[in-house]
Amino acid sequence: MTPMKCARIVGVGAYVPDRVIKNDDLKQWMETSDEWIVQRTGIKERHWVKPEQSTSDLALEASLAALKSAGLDKSKIDLIIFATLSPDHVFPGSGCYLQSKLGIPEIPALDIRQQCSGFLYGLSIADQFIRTGMYKTVLLVGAEVHSKGLDLTTKGRDVSVLFGDGAGAVILSATEVTDPAKQSFIWSTRLHADGAHAEELWAAAPGTGMPSGNWLDEQMLIDGNHFPQMNGKRVFTSAVRRMSESLTATLKECKVTVADVDLFLFHQANLRINEAVADQLQIPREKVFNTIQHYGNTTAATIPLGMRDAVAKGVLKPGMLVGLAAFGSGFTWSSALLRF
Repeated sequence: MTPMKCARIVGVGAYVPDRVIKNDDLKQWMETSDEWIVQRTGIKERHWVKPEQSTSDLALEASLAALKSAGLDKSKIDLIIFATLSPDHVFPGSGCYLQSKLGIPEIPALDIRQQCSGFLYGLSIADQFIRTGMYKTVLLVGAEVHSKGLDLTTKGRDVSVLFGDGAGAVILSATEVTDPAKQSFIWSTRLHADGAHAEELWAAAPGTGMPSGNWLDEQMLIDGNHFPQMNGKRVFTSAVRRMSESLTATLKECKVTVADVDLFLFHQANLRINEAVADQLQIPREKVFNTIQHYGNTTAATIPLGMRDAVAKGVLKPGMLVGLAAFGSGFTWSSALLRF
């Protein structure tokens, strides 16, 4: 066949803070229990940062691990794509902080705000830049620090028990594909959004959309508008539906079946969501790799973090066909198929 210019993953890295918060530890802030959390989410523990750690700090560690995995020097990076909903500061973007900490000035740094779908949106962006020949090597990072922005009271527990801090990164490089059945490459990505449901999962403040006319004021803090809010039932049912639809369409487009796929890596929002998607698509449970039990929901970091763990455990190996899917605030959702 005629060679195709594609992107492939050549390195994977991740990082989580040392501080582990088990479900029972949350009792010091709210009325909850290990049994209540595990039954509803599958989460047993999560990692939270120290006060001095920022999102770009976590991203730096994951990026360095990905570069080591790839056997590449940081000077080879042409572009940074940074997916996060919890930036170091309102502006500038965390990609600029990461670029400075890596010591690779002048290359472009792009922040994207697709929340739980952020990594797959970023994967699609990196893939397209590489396919067009604009860049050869892209650092894609998903990193989050949720622990500094949660309502740690009984009122906020439905959301707060879900989230952890962490970062995952991959290095994507250009490759010429002549044999899709054997070579590593990003086969397909599919992106979706429906802003009609934006306020089913959101943090209202700070922002210019607040009716008071202020970016942030004392009343917003009193009302808790800066804490994340979620319609759990709507998010759950929409996630199962949309992830299943998108992944099915991706497999159909690539003319492969569930049986052809060696491993599935889903966004880690709720273990019950991933189990429902697997059941709906008749995916054997052993083909779905989950990490939410130990990390909670790290939004944009969940898929690369899972990828790192799957490689470390020997579950994900070179040559495997991998299906990915995510759903999150926006609503946004996405899917992808790649040969690792």
